[in-house]
Amino acid sequence: MKNGPARSGRADGLEKKYLDKRLEANIQTIKETTGNSSDIIIRVLEAGKGSHFPFQAAVVMADGLSDNATVSEFIIESLLNEQHFEDIPKEEVLTVLEKKILSVTNVKVIKEWNELFNSLLSGETVVLVDGTDQALGAGTRGGKAREVTEPNTEVSIRGPKESFTESIRDNTALIRRRICNPNLWLESMKIGKETKTNVGIMYIKGIANDDIIEEVKTRLRRIDTDSILDSGIIEQFIEDETFSVFPTIFYSERPDTIAANLLEGRIAIIIDGSPFVLTVPALFIEFFQTADDYYTRVDISNAIRMLRILVFFVSMIAPATYVALTNFHQEMVPTQLIITIAAQREAIPFPAIVEVVLMELTFEILREAGLRLPKTIGQAVSIVGALVIGQAAVQAGLVSPMMVIVVAVTGIASFATPSFSIAISARLIRFALMIISSIIGIYGIIIGVMFITIHLCSLRSFGVPYMAPFAPLIVKNLGDTVIRMPAWKKDIRPKLISQNNIERTGQDQGPKPPDKKDEQPR
Repeated sequence: MKNGPARSGRADGLEKKYLDKRLEANIQTIKETTGNSSDIIIRVLEAGKGSHFPFQAAVVMADGLSDNATVSEFIIESLLNEQHFEDIPKEEVLTVLEKKILSVTNVKVIKEWNELFNSLLSGETVVLVDGTDQALGAGTRGGKAREVTEPNTEVSIRGPKESFTESIRDNTALIRRRICNPNLWLESMKIGKETKTNVGIMYIKGIANDDIIEEVKTRLRRIDTDSILDSGIIEQFIEDETFSVFPTIFYSERPDTIAANLLEGRIAIIIDGSPFVLTVPALFIEFFQTADDYYTRVDISNAIRMLRILVFFVSMIAPATYVALTNFHQEMVPTQLIITIAAQREAIPFPAIVEVVLMELTFEILREAGLRLPKTIGQAVSIVGALVIGQAAVQAGLVSPMMVIVVAVTGIASFATPSFSIAISARLIRFALMIISSIIGIYGIIIGVMFITIHLCSLRSFGVPYMAPFAPLIVKNLGDTVIRMPAWKKDIRPKLISQNNIERTGQDQGPKPPDKKDEQPR
């Protein structure tokens, strides 16, 4: 078998490593490498005409990635201004351009082709000068980007109405607006041989655990893949347990949620092109917390959080409990209720397990169809489909009315779980518990829950126990778990996550009404 042609069209497969001194040769290399693509704009200029040393220069940019107005005003006009190049030796033109003439925020010297193409395809403008084997990369990133809008997946009644976008710079700015601290560090790297996606690691130096920071960097550097198109791909490469139904990495599209996690000592991973930011380490209880919990009064937020945790377990075990009670443990159900259920199931041709699996699968199909259809008809299809199919199934004698109620309550309970990644875990576990409960009844549910608990206690997220602060028990960190304490009582950060600066400042500032002797008479 003959070898194919060399891949000279790739930025990382160039035969030449360094730039040529001849401008024509460099322009030809750019055209060959990019396949003479129409969106790669090359403008050749006659610069310094009125000076003693006129020269040729080329401005190279990617249309749609660079801001045209910035390129025209601050680069091309500067090159065409003859006064800038009076009495400047030709060999010093590049240095003068870098330090005195180009009035953009970020200018760097480029010596290698790989660096040139990385800068060009990241939105920077490249300036080439004839007779110099170096180039300049100017920060002119621009183009169209989605504006900051309200969150779609994490709706909050009270609190900020901003969400991340697909631009990594917009996302880092949204976080920095909330944490005005020079110790908020951002480190960047490029991942993906073909996509060269910009990935940022953000943490608060002095609060985040140094060992976890190094572990995050190590796992990201180990990623060897062609493309990174979304944060979900990064998550699959760095998560602790691939074949666990429970997520060990948290993600959010809310800047205030990510800022709060950073202040607790977590590390944020921001991916260019993704509106979801990852944070590690992640704890099990974290997936039941919402932004509204911290912006609402303590008693209200605690009641809602406990309800949220309760409905998670309802969505996981409700169908299995129905199967176990109707098949094996009728004595646990009130007599009048069990008689009603038996009367409803008298004409049903299927056993309870077939009935519940059939209805659950139908509900999952309707839910998936509602997600994939356009918004204008998706909700209508989901609601009408559920009502019509449920009513038709009961009238046809395929399922009992009680089964429809159980499946409906289970589905609604799964929607009440704030994190989609943990809600879908309950949906998968639900089927396993239904099967085992149809075999050995309520004992199967108990055994299943025991195995789930053991599995949860064995999980780690970047070395931190997944079930902390319950297992291991950390009493001081229980103030923000099933219930949360008032903001003025949160005196320490999560111990296993932040080991550098655990103590919070400005605590013990609870309400202090004035003494009666200090009250002024009316």
